[in-house]
Amino acid sequence: MATVELDDIRKSFGPTEVIKGVSVDVADGEFIVIVGPSGCGKSTLLRMVAGLETITEGELRIGGTRVNAREPMDRDIAMVFQNYALYPHMSVAQNMGYGLRIKGLPKPEIAAKVQEAAELLQLTDFLDRKPRQLSGGQRQRVAMGRAIVREPSVFLFDEPLSNLDAKLRVQMRLEIRELQAKLGITSLYVTHDQVEAMTMADRMIVMNEGRVEQIGTPLDVYERPESLFAAQFIGSPSMNILAVEGREDGLHLDAMILPNPTGVSGPVMLGLRPEHLSPDPGGPIAMKVLLSEPLGANTLLHGKLAGGQSFTASLPGVHRADHRDEPLRLSILPENMHVFDRDTERRVG
Repeated sequence: MATVELDDIRKSFGPTEVIKGVSVDVADGEFIVIVGPSGCGKSTLLRMVAGLETITEGELRIGGTRVNAREPMDRDIAMVFQNYALYPHMSVAQNMGYGLRIKGLPKPEIAAKVQEAAELLQLTDFLDRKPRQLSGGQRQRVAMGRAIVREPSVFLFDEPLSNLDAKLRVQMRLEIRELQAKLGITSLYVTHDQVEAMTMADRMIVMNEGRVEQIGTPLDVYERPESLFAAQFIGSPSMNILAVEGREDGLHLDAMILPNPTGVSGPVMLGLRPEHLSPDPGGPIAMKVLLSEPLGANTLLHGKLAGGQSFTASLPGVHRADHRDEPLRLSILPENMHVFDRDTERRVG
């Protein structure tokens, strides 16, 4: 097992800087999820840890040792890719043991390690099959098994579930998390799916345009987003963002006056999560409902406020009331309100 330390890591392609000073210390056995939209630099960052991309500036340490100039094979890491990267002409057992065979380990030792990993991943009945004879989930298990048999200090996962259907993704993310906890191997996991990040991470790194927006536990990021980007990216449906004016008596938007939890004055951005809104006949928020999406456990209501701003509320259960003719009144607790500076887009208070 090992720690992973990124100290002001930067990456440039010519004059273009794509990774802009990432620093994070990953503890031994910790599961870190790097999450962000496509093109934010998360896979490039992972490839630098793997040694597949050179580091322009900064220092990378694995197990306390600087590894900037080390070849990938000398970093004691194993990587699981999005496309599985299995050899189609080899059996499951051969795929899983290939790296060990290249290292020159004796055949009996390879067979023992492959058998042990196969039992852990419930692949013992498929060891003689070729990848084309497996389902997507089984292929991903084989790719994980190939990584496990190497007994690395660090696991790197690059969007490993992107090619699976929704139901299988749910199953596989549980299996990956349980497996990592059982093995206790330090892991960095890249995804654009914020649900994966929320459900799998010990801590998450939220990235945007090559920068770190926030590092924290999933609940920390959800409950106290430090930037406007993190607030909108984490959480489904996305947080409502409104341009409001802070005054002594509250936050003003047209005729709406909400509590001012931070006491801020002047123009700011207000964030309200749809699931934190409650129906309230005397509530300060008046929403004209244009579309209702009943989901069973909750109902999504989409509409507009008086000034024309788009707005979404998520109400528990089946909400059957029709508010097309008159506005739906809503309220929210001050502790569930998030205020951001309009210029820096960072959290206020």
